[in-house]
This record gives sequence, structure tokens and C-alpha cells, in this order.
Amino acid sequence: MSRKLILISNDDGVHAPGLHRLIETVAPLADVIAVAPAEPHSGQSSAMTVNAPLRINTHPDMAGAKVYSVTGTPVDCIKVAMHHIVPRRPDLILAGINHGSNAGVNIIYSGTMGAALEGCIQGISSIGFSLLHHSMEADFTECLPIIKSMVKTTLATPLPHDVCLNVNFPAKVKIEGVKFVRAARSHWTEEYQTYTDPHGKQFYWLTGGLINEEPEATDTDLYWLHRNYATVVPSTPSQNVPAAIAPLSALYK
Repeated sequence: MSRKLILISNDDGVHAPGLHRLIETVAPLADVIAVAPAEPHSGQSSAMTVNAPLRINTHPDMAGAKVYSVTGTPVDCIKVAMHHIVPRRPDLILAGINHGSNAGVNIIYSGTMGAALEGCIQGISSIGFSLLHHSMEADFTECLPIIKSMVKTTLATPLPHDVCLNVNFPAKVKIEGVKFVRAARSHWTEEYQTYTDPHGKQFYWLTGGLINEEPEATDTDLYWLHRNYATVVPSTPSQNVPAAIAPLSALYK
């Protein structure tokens, strides 16, 4: 019981290389249990399954870690793991390594960060890791030493209550360092490409691009990722805005 316990999940699914590299990187630091979606669930945010059964599948151990999949979302994985899989309360929850960016506004849509935020809701130090490269052949080499260092630090000194970390890494470059910053104000163009199926009916496929609304702001994740730095954004599941209570209560009398 003296050895720390890490619970790992992701949104790319149990077979994603990013999950495997994360397990291998942190396995020497603690006991590790991975509980990931049976299939990819990117863009699922904090969705959870309410009208279908969830099933747990066991997979071969990896680097000494127990590996399971759940037929649900990343949040389902954390909830099911906490209630039916882990033998004791984890000291740390990790999500990732995600194949693709979760910087800027992406935290709102991210299944990876949905898992991390769920861990935070349960009062457990939680970190989501993402690499700005969607390919399943992505090279995670540059980010692994930073991940290992951050995990060691967090195991020794837990994060503050109601705070988790959203960590993003630039891809295909030498990482110049790590910046603790805020998420850039940004939005997706959310353009939909129109196609026609073999029956002559139209369908639509989400494309679009991420727009940084403050490209010159030097205290944001998108600014520093563009300059080859890893970024860490302290985040919270609490979506209250206490500063707005007084002015709005006066307005809506």
C-alpha cells in the first residue's frame, strides 16, 4: 500500500499508441491501471452513457500495468474504474497521451480532458496530456521526459483542490521548454463539407479550423505552442463566475 497508484485513461481508445507510451513512461513510478474506451471517443467532452449497458474487457498487461477497456466514454471509464476496477483510491489520474491538440477552446470538447476533469471532480490530482499530431504514427519522444518529471512532482505534491492540468506538446520539433499559461480565447470555424452518398442524398462532415482570437497575447497556450514550447494550463471543472453574481443580480431585479 506504500506504492502510489496511477489510473490512466484516454479518448483515442485502448489500442492508441499514445496511451501505450504513457503507460510505459509512468509504470516505473507507481502501480498503474489503465482503463480506456474500447473504441475511440474523441470530442466526447464529459459525456457519459445513460441509456446503454457498459461492459469491462480485460487486455494483456503492459509494462507491468493492468489494462482494461470499457464500452463507453472517457468519463465512463473513470467512473467505472473507481467503482469496479481499482483496488484503492488512485493518487493520480492521467489522460492521454492524446493524438491531437487540446489547447485553447478545445478543452471544452476534449474527451481526454473530460477524463481529467472527472478525476478532479472526484478530488484526485489529474493531468491530461496531448500531442499536436493526429497521426497514429506520431512520435512522442520529445514529450516523454516532461511527462515523467511532471508525474513525479505531482505524486510528491498533489495539485490544489479543484485544479487539474491541461498539458499540450508541439509536434515534430525540439521542445524548447515548458510554459504555465492560460488558454487562448479561440473558436472553431466549424465548417461542414458537403458530400453525396451513393443514393444521391447529401451528408455533412465536420472540418473547419481553430482560430486564435488573440494571436499576439504572450500569456496563452496557442502563442507558446506555436513557438515550440509545451504548455500547461491549470483548469477546473467549476464553471461558476463569482465576479458576475453582483452585477447580474442588480441587473435582473
